[in-house]
Amino acid sequence: MLSDIPALLYLVVGLLSGAVSTAVMTLTEIPSWKRWGLHGVFEWHENQVITRRLFKLPNENNNIHFKGIFFFHFVNGVFAGIAFPFIVAFFFTRIIDSFTSLLLLGTLYGFVLWIITLVPIHKPITGFSPFNHPSGRAPALASLGGHIAYGVVLGFMIFAFMSNYI
Repeated sequence: MLSDIPALLYLVVGLLSGAVSTAVMTLTEIPSWKRWGLHGVFEWHENQVITRRLFKLPNENNNIHFKGIFFFHFVNGVFAGIAFPFIVAFFFTRIIDSFTSLLLLGTLYGFVLWIITLVPIHKPITGFSPFNHPSGRAPALASLGGHIAYGVVLGFMIFAFMSNYI
């Protein structure tokens, strides 16, 4: 049962799963970046602005600060990945009994992360509304798709690591 697993194992599994899920999400965002540029990948755009402000970097020639973008992207993804097995164990233990249920919970988690961490903060950080974006609604759908991919991979990995305890 998931509640019998030591907290350290949750931490390690969440960290690894969050890193892999973030890598997959990042791969899904590359086509958006190629099509719409930095503004078309909401998370990258936010991380670019945060990196520039935090480290007081100049915005000369619209340089993209990939180190900062991906650093913050992976920090956020890993922290969300660490939280997921704890959330599952404490709130959903009774309904987690299969691969399908963890995939569905992971998908829901990706959607919830998109709603609570992206939608309310994107415009205040970047000045662009996610739903009234200069590039249309496609970047918002691409961002949602990336979060869903993150959640599916996260659910799959948590199941793979924890299947002996379910």
